[in-house]
Formats: sequence, C-alpha cells, structure tokens
Amino acid sequence: MNVITDWEEVPLFGSDESEASFWADTQVDIRLMEGAVAAGAEVSESVTVTIRMDPRMLARIKRLARSRFLNYQSMVKQWLSERMEHELRERS
Repeated sequence: MNVITDWEEVPLFGSDESEASFWADTQVDIRLMEGAVAAGAEVSESVTVTIRMDPRMLARIKRLARSRFLNYQSMVKQWLSERMEHELRERS
C-alpha cells in the first residue's frame, strides 16, 4: 500500500478507472488528513448576523442576485467587502 504525505503526490487522472486504480493501492497519511480538516475549519468559520431591512429592498436584492446567478447573501457579503476595502483605501 502506498501512502501519500503531500497533496502534490496525487496525480491528475485521465479517467475514473485510473483514479479508482490509484486509490485502490494508495492511502493518505493521517497527518495530511488532519491538516486538511484543520485548514477547512478555519476557512469555514463565520458569524451569523441579523439585519432588519425593508422587504421591498430585500426583494430587489434577491432579484438582482438571481439575475447574476448568485446567492443573495453571498452577493451582499461581496458588496460589503468591496465597500470596506474602498473605505480603507480612502483613509490611507
């Protein structure tokens, strides 16, 4: 059984069969898996906030997000991030 200790050791597969063959004889080192789980936890941490807004405004935001094939919450977070960066640049 082969053990990979670095994600760079996983090749690009040309087919499902070649990938199945690779994983049939290969396992991932536990330390590599633990590192991946820990890194994923840091990225996915978020805080829920509640914002009261006019229902018509929310409907317009949702409609705009749908037209861009986005989740409206993701679009609002993007807007907030862009505005925050703009404000911080102006102060510098």
